[in-house]
Formats: sequence, C-alpha cells, structure tokens
Amino acid sequence: MRPFVVQLPTRQATSATMVHLLGEPPVSVGDGRHRVPEGSKRLLAYVALKHGRVERMRVAGVLWPEADDRRAAGNLRSALWRLRGAHIDVLTTDKDSLSLRPDVDVDVRAVERWADRLIGGRSGPEDGIAPGELSGAIDLLPGWYDDWVIAERERLRQRVLHAMESLGHQLTSTGRHAEAIDAAIMAIDADPLRESAHRVLIEAHLAEGNWVEARSSFAMLRRMTLRELGVEPSPGLWRMIDLESGAPVSALR
Repeated sequence: MRPFVVQLPTRQATSATMVHLLGEPPVSVGDGRHRVPEGSKRLLAYVALKHGRVERMRVAGVLWPEADDRRAAGNLRSALWRLRGAHIDVLTTDKDSLSLRPDVDVDVRAVERWADRLIGGRSGPEDGIAPGELSGAIDLLPGWYDDWVIAERERLRQRVLHAMESLGHQLTSTGRHAEAIDAAIMAIDADPLRESAHRVLIEAHLAEGNWVEARSSFAMLRRMTLRELGVEPSPGLWRMIDLESGAPVSALR
C-alpha cells in the first residue's frame, strides 16, 4: 500500500522562486529562505496574496491607512527600495501598479491548487498530506492581525479543511480506511468542533465495520458541542449512527 506520508504542496520542488507566507519566518523568499526586510514584509505579503496587478494607491491606502496619500505613497516607495536593497527581485512595478513576476510562485497558491484538486475530485497519488503538516498549511502569516490578513487566513483555513475532508471521503471510498481516519483526525485537530470533519471520521469507522469506534467518536463530538456550544449534533448525524450501526443510539442521549 502506498504510504500516506507524502509531501505537502508547499514543500514540493519547484523551478520558480517561491514567496513563503506560511509558518516561520512569516515572510521569506526562495529555497534559502532569504529574510525580507522588516519594512517590506507587509508590502510583499499583500501583493503576493493578490492574483494579478494591484494599484499602487490601493496598496498604500491598505498598508498605511493612517497616513495621508503623500505619506503613504512615500512609505510604499521606501518599502520597494528596501526590497531592491536586499536583492529580492520578485515584483514587477510601474508608475500605477505592482504585481509578482510571472516566474514567482507563492506557497499559499500551491496549497490552494492542492485543495482545488482534492475538492474537485482531481487529486493524484502525490496529493496526500503528512501527519503534523496541516497546521503549517493553515498558519498564514502567524502573529499578524491586519484585517486583510485575518480574512485571507480564514479563507485559506476553510479551503484546507474542506480539502482534508474530501481526501478522507476519497480514501474511504477506495477502502483505505486507516488513512481516511488519519485525514479526518488531522482536520478535527485543527477545528475540534467541526461536525463535517467528525462525519468523515465516523463514515470511515462505519465503512471499516467498527461500529463501536463510530459511536465513540459520535459521543465525543456530542460532549464537546453540548459543553462548548450548548447544542446537539445535527439530526442527520444522529440518523447516520442509528441506521448504519444497526443499533439504537438512544443510550447516548
């Protein structure tokens, strides 16, 4: 059986220069992890998260919202100058806009492409994930609390968790139950109250014929949702356990 531990997309070899926004350090460039000057990190991160060109005025306004237009434009020029001074040549600039060079990739985009393949049912043998690496895939710009970072972090987090659930479904459908359980548990570790991830875990247990494990997983979810949210698991999940296990779950209520 093919081992489940394979490389996460962010660590696959690539001929392109890579901008790293996941994990530590929070912004770096290339295989050697060249550190970006402190005064240029937010600029590079913002442009790297955009698909295509972004207007200079918009970049300056978002990154330096408390400065007037002239001062914000000056701050943008300074940040670009620091990048050039550090010999980090990854941006294309003109008088109106900024963008990443076409030969520059971003680890976030690599993860998004991986997630899209899994969610779209187009995954290949290389699209598994190593246990313990999921946290790195959803830790976008750790310690940054700008509004635009928080929004992107949550969007990527949801995308990755949906991909992990899709991976779990696909593994279950091909009879690779142990690996499906691994995928589901990793998603649950990232978001313990996510019912859809628990559903993947329970489905894998049921497909393997482990009714006791399925009921135990359901009971664990129920305890957490009642304690943390004051709500029961969804009726659909109750029915799945009741019907598939062949035994009533009334004792769990």
